[in-house]
Amino acid sequence: MRFHTFGQPSSPVILLIHGMLTPWQIWGPQIAHFCRDHYVIAAALDAHTEEEPSEFRSIEEEADTIAAYLRSQKLTTLHAVCGISLGGAVACRLWQNSGLRIRHLVLDGAPIVRIPKAAEFVMTQNYLRIIRKSRLRDPKTIAAFKRDFLPEQYLESYLKMADIMSADSIRNAIASVSRYTVQKDGSPDTRILFIHGTKGNEAVSKKAAQRMKQLFPQTEIVCLEGCAHCEYAIYQPEKWLDIVEKRMHQE
Repeated sequence: MRFHTFGQPSSPVILLIHGMLTPWQIWGPQIAHFCRDHYVIAAALDAHTEEEPSEFRSIEEEADTIAAYLRSQKLTTLHAVCGISLGGAVACRLWQNSGLRIRHLVLDGAPIVRIPKAAEFVMTQNYLRIIRKSRLRDPKTIAAFKRDFLPEQYLESYLKMADIMSADSIRNAIASVSRYTVQKDGSPDTRILFIHGTKGNEAVSKKAAQRMKQLFPQTEIVCLEGCAHCEYAIYQPEKWLDIVEKRMHQE
C-alpha cells in the first residue's frame, strides 16, 4: 500500500480510498479542492500500486494497514473518510474497528452487504478478463473501460497498475467484498453519508445504504437517479463535491 499526501499536516485530515481497478489518481479533483483547507491522504490500496507489485488479501487487512499508518503519523482524529466501491467497504471497516475518531464517513456505492456466490463468480471472471485484455491493450476493452469505468486521463495510471496486478489479488478482493457485511458497532457521533445510483449493479449499493440506515439512523442516503456505480465521484466530481461539502458543513 502507498499513501499520497497533500496540504498542510496541521490541517484537519481527509482520507480518500479508491475502488476496485481504479488508481488513486481518480481523486485528483477532490484532492485539489480539499487540500486548500485540509490535509488530504489518498491511499493506493494493495494490488493498486503502480510503483511495485503488492497483494490484496482482504478488506480487513487493508483497513488495519491504513489504521497503522495513521497512528504512525499521530493522526487519530479525522475530519472525514471517503470511500468509493471497494474503498467504501475498507472505509467502513476502518470506522468500525480502528478506534480512530472519524467525524464524517462518506460511502459511495460501498458493497457492505453479502453478495451471492453466483454473483461473486461472475464478478471474479469479469475482472480477470478485463485485466487480461487490458495487459494485451485490447482496443475494445480499452474503449469500453474509458466509456464505462474510468475517464481517459487516468488510463495510463490504470494500465501501469493492471500490468502488475496478480490474479490472486483479484480473487481475494472479490471474495472479501462478497463476504463482508457492516457490523452493528460504530460511533453515533459520526455523520454518515451514503451515495448510490440506480443503474447497473447499484441494487447492491441500494441494499447496503438501507442496511446502514437501519443500523445507524444518523445515515443520510443520497440516491442519484439514472446514475451508474460511483458515476459522480469518478465522472462528475464537481457534482460529487457539491453533495459532500454541503453535508460536511451541516452541524
